[in-house]
Amino acid sequence: QVQLVESGGGLVQAGGSLRLSCAASASGGTFSRYGMGWFRQATGKEREFVAGIGWSGRSTYYADSVKGRFTISRDNAKSTVYLQMNSLKPDDTAVYYCAADNYGQGSAQQVVYDYWGQGTQVTVSS
Repeated sequence: QVQLVESGGGLVQAGGSLRLSCAASASGGTFSRYGMGWFRQATGKEREFVAGIGWSGRSTYYADSVKGRFTISRDNAKSTVYLQMNSLKPDDTAVYYCAADNYGQGSAQQVVYDYWGQGTQVTVSS
């Protein structure tokens, strides 16, 4: 079992930055074996993949819409995954969710994620 708690959301002006954190509580101290992903859902839209990271941190994946602006990273010693978001745009406004993937890959496919956080709101004003 993995419990995930996101933090770091808020209101920011376009062009600004935010860093989201996702603290994991995994039974047996097994956080390091999970792939982790960030997803987002804007009002009236389906949830979409933002970024993913493999269990070791060596493999990362990004949606085209955030490449070059967002960076995903993880600290297995702290059981935490981060999403650094720079050059934010109004289109980035959404609830951001982190998720844990038992396959360890950080896939873009939502179906492989077994555990989800409650989400944190990011609002980018123009």
